[in-house]
Amino acid sequence: MRKLLATLPLFVFLAAALSAAQKPTLLICFGDSITAGYGLDSREAYPDALEDILRSRGYNVRVGNQGESGATTKDALDDVQKIIRMKPAIVVVEFGGNDGLRGLRIENTGQNLDRVLTALDNAHIRVVLAGITLPPEYGKAYIAAFEKMYRDLAAKHHAVLIPMLYRGLIGKEGMIQRDGIHPTADGSRVIAKTVAQSIEPMLAGMK
Repeated sequence: MRKLLATLPLFVFLAAALSAAQKPTLLICFGDSITAGYGLDSREAYPDALEDILRSRGYNVRVGNQGESGATTKDALDDVQKIIRMKPAIVVVEFGGNDGLRGLRIENTGQNLDRVLTALDNAHIRVVLAGITLPPEYGKAYIAAFEKMYRDLAAKHHAVLIPMLYRGLIGKEGMIQRDGIHPTADGSRVIAKTVAQSIEPMLAGMK
């Protein structure tokens, strides 16, 4: 009995170590309707495809979808502490589109995103910042300033930047829904591949 009791702590330690080794790395996709999968069926949004891609490449990950249709950068700021409490290793931040489509002041959008990224930095969470652009009718000056906002924020916070989340969808049929804004299921899979390219180097030591 004494021998059994003496070895019990070792068993507990090994069980805990095995459990930790098997626990998947948590990634959170934090964004608006693009992340949420507006107009798509269950598991057709890009975060679901992202998990499938990364797992197929040997990464032990779980990807959580924290997208909300219609969300602005102000909503992101309101919700960022909820994301932090989930204790993810990496967060993909995809906001700003609804601000831009509403013609909100870029300075305010940038300030909100700056505060979101600062909160994630302070929590020691790595960030992928997903940039987008706007339709041409918003004017060259506004669009240029909008795109520059993402570059400046990524540089300031040393975040991994995806300059254009839709880069793999442009000019290809079947990638965008009839509303001209949201990706189809096929488009979401292409977006997932784009995001995976940025995330995979961050996971290189986590296989």
